[in-house]
Amino acid sequence: MNPDDVAAYALGLPEVSEEEPWGPHRPVYKVGGKIFATLAAANTSQPDRLSVKCESTLALHLYDQYPAVRPGYGYQGPHWHWITVHLDGTVPDQELAEMITHSWQCVVDGLPRTARDRLRRLHRDQAQPPAQSWADGP
Repeated sequence: MNPDDVAAYALGLPEVSEEEPWGPHRPVYKVGGKIFATLAAANTSQPDRLSVKCESTLALHLYDQYPAVRPGYGYQGPHWHWITVHLDGTVPDQELAEMITHSWQCVVDGLPRTARDRLRRLHRDQAQPPAQSWADGP
């Protein structure tokens, strides 16, 4: 995934907004007013980077599995970490999509119950393929 693909995927999740509070080329993606992903443009020393929330045990597994996944800037607590992924092509697109979705779910899990339940329902409905009608045939 490149940064445009990451942005499109993140914005495709329910009720996600994009802002640039830290200036141009530093978009953040929020759900329920809380950040779940950030992008940083490439510079002379690093490729484009994606930072997402991740459960601690999963983060440790990802560090071992992909050299492009490193501890991110921010809270590193007992339940979740921020991880930073260098978008250098070494992490499969499907894995990046799962990381983004996982981060979105981590944030949604911390929202008030009514918002959490509504967003989970929207995500579940979005993820399920539409039912085939009898008129469509087998």
